Order: sequence, then C-alpha cells, then structure tokens
Amino acid sequence: MSDVFPERALPAGPITLRPFTAGDVEDTRTACTDEVIQRWIPLPRPYSAEAAVDWCTKTAHTRRESGDGIHFVIGDAADGRLLGAIGLRRTDWDDLVTEVRYWVAPWARGRGIAARATRALGQWLLIEQGFERLELRAAVGNIPARKTAVKAGLHREGILRNAGRLHGGRVDVVLYALTRSDP
Repeated sequence: MSDVFPERALPAGPITLRPFTAGDVEDTRTACTDEVIQRWIPLPRPYSAEAAVDWCTKTAHTRRESGDGIHFVIGDAADGRLLGAIGLRRTDWDDLVTEVRYWVAPWARGRGIAARATRALGQWLLIEQGFERLELRAAVGNIPARKTAVKAGLHREGILRNAGRLHGGRVDVVLYALTRSDP
C-alpha cells in the first residue's frame, strides 16, 4: 500500500464520485457561496471564482498527491453535473484512519446523495484500500450532517468538546465512525 490514494472514479448508482476538473469551477463557486454551506464549513468568505478555480484545478489534486486524503465531486451519473463534494482528509497511513467531509449543493439537497456517497466511499476505503476506520466530525448543531452520518451507517461515538472551528468560532462536534468490522 502506498501513502497516496489512487486517482479514480467510484460509481454509486445515480451518482459517481470523480476527481474535480476545471469544468466544476462555476458549480463549486455557486455552491460554496450558499448560506448553509458557509454556516457549517469554514470556507473562504466570500467564496470567490479564484478560490473555486484553485480548489478544482490545484488544491483538491495536491491534497491527494501529498497523502493527506482524496477529494471527489459527487456527480450526477447521467450528465456529470456537480451535486456536491466529498473527501477524505487527515489520513493517518500508519493507523489506517481518515476523516470524511462532505457538502451538498443547494440544487441537489433532499435526495440522499451525501449518505450514498459516504457509503460508497466508506466501502472503497475499508474494503478496497484496507483501512481500519473512517471518521466523521459534525458540529453538534449541524443536524442534517448528523442525520446523513447515521443514514450512511456510521456509528455515533461521542462529543468532542471544542474540537471544531466554524466562522462563528469554536464548537463541540459529534464523532461518528465506521470500521472494517462494522456490518
């Protein structure tokens, strides 16, 4: 096993997890200016076209190449349009543990795509990549993300006090996890 995830696409029924491209810049910019995404993810504010270009064409790929994780567009399987994003970060290659994060574009919410994407990524990570543990940290107040974690099959483990950072300051987060031994 190398210390870098292979770049690839992961089909998951009506969605596909695929690498970011320059073609995703405008949808990324539009989604990342959304009030809900800005509330729960400390992205640049305002989220500029330059930030979207940098993320889609450079940073998402550099993070994979560095071994930190891997980032995917959650794309519509029919036409490829960006519906959201999901990625792994803070990858510990010695202990085979990593953290998942996701967001869903306003035009794609309410369809269960984040849970489907998380299940697909978890299966790939734990089975194909041989990892032991996938973690998800959601702010205590981020009820949609917490519900998605449960729908994706992750198990709530507890609260990490003052462990998250949002635009408004430090917050407590709920820790969820999926391990290779989970059904």
